[in-house]
Amino acid sequence: MLEKLFKLKEHGTDVKTEVVAGLTTFMTMAYIIALNPNLLTGFGAYGQELWNAVFLATCIASAFGTILMALLANKPFAMSSGMGLNSFFAVVVANIAAIAGVSYTQGYQAGLIIILIEGIVFLILSVLNVRQKIVEAIPLGIRLGISPGIGLMLMNIGFGSNAGVYGPDGTPYYAMGNFFASLSAGNLAGQMGPEAWAAMILTVVTMFVGVFAIVALNHKGVKGSVLYGMLIASVVYWAGEFIFLGVNPFASLATASWVPPFKDMAALTLCKFDFATFKSLGVVTIVTLILTFGIIDMFDTIGTVVGTASRANMIDAEGNVPNMKEILTADAVGTIAGACTGTSTITTFIESASGVEAGGRTGLTALVTGLMFAACMFISPIAALIPAAATSSALIYVGILMLQGLANIDLSDIATAAPVFIMLLAMPISGSIGHGIGLGLISYSIIKVLTGKAKDVSALTWVISIIFLVKFFVAL
Repeated sequence: MLEKLFKLKEHGTDVKTEVVAGLTTFMTMAYIIALNPNLLTGFGAYGQELWNAVFLATCIASAFGTILMALLANKPFAMSSGMGLNSFFAVVVANIAAIAGVSYTQGYQAGLIIILIEGIVFLILSVLNVRQKIVEAIPLGIRLGISPGIGLMLMNIGFGSNAGVYGPDGTPYYAMGNFFASLSAGNLAGQMGPEAWAAMILTVVTMFVGVFAIVALNHKGVKGSVLYGMLIASVVYWAGEFIFLGVNPFASLATASWVPPFKDMAALTLCKFDFATFKSLGVVTIVTLILTFGIIDMFDTIGTVVGTASRANMIDAEGNVPNMKEILTADAVGTIAGACTGTSTITTFIESASGVEAGGRTGLTALVTGLMFAACMFISPIAALIPAAATSSALIYVGILMLQGLANIDLSDIATAAPVFIMLLAMPISGSIGHGIGLGLISYSIIKVLTGKAKDVSALTWVISIIFLVKFFVAL
């Protein structure tokens, strides 16, 4: 049945490889289960009930969108509430509540309408192939450069915020910088406090152990090396917590709740749209917000899909991704499902690259990941045990591999190389794949004009570049 449904032999894979790949993707994405409700509810500041509702919505929407990706597009891409977009949504919700003079929950319910409309618009554009035409309008050099750009983003996340620890006042200590500073500054431990300093050292050591383990296992031809490397890193971290910090890494299981909070979601976010508050925002504000979310979502998804597919050799000779229409349709329907259950824009995750690197080539990988998200409604306490440092190991390793895609770009042509490298730097600095692509397209168009090759720029590329210019320089 699985062979017939996912065409495993045709894609050069098997059930075991796909299952391991799906688990790998899930483990690198599992952080979103707790982080998304934290970001959207101010770390529970607006009530435990709302946090519970968003947590469950995140699990359900992630599972639904990812399984739909598996069945509709047969691709190993996983989906969840997009990072960056969720933070922006939280800010928008707070502003809506302040402007309309309503509670945060009411503002949240009004904000979900924006996400719903965005998803419906994208579904229509996907069915009509408009989004696919936008993908094809991106110049080949830029498309080939998306994968390395995402690689830099993954490494930046792995070395930076994902591998950091926080002081007692909430101030972030970015592990890598402070780790090297501690080698030459004897008083750093005193400044941070002994426990935070020890946790930082443990985080960095764990991260490197994971990276080295993955490289060694991959060199020996072990399938699922990313997954096994993460497990090795997790064991190191758990042991370090117990031995050096005196912390029981599994203590949270004793008081964990295993019952999904369906009641809270039904009461607060399940199709709970506050149209009265939404209408009070005015047409201009509503349209502006929908366009802003739409632009970021569209190009983040396009960038992730093209970049990950390039790494897995899932593109044709012209650099196009097969079944792109189905991929984008699944993405749009996932966003609609997210709005209806109670979470921000659902989009394709760059962490899907970890599953691809583990050998995932079909929708079976996505199906396994989706089922794990569904299971997290009941086993979230177990998923929460995977330390961020272990996730960092996978992100860094995959990022390094994706940088190899630079070899496919004609870097001898400065007119091609310049926009690509600008995009590469813009992605990790801005923290947005979409913004990186936008700056790359603008650079490409301007350079082509200045080098006397304006005819190489298609009309649609000009339109997209102008839209990004407006977005960058006008407060949307």
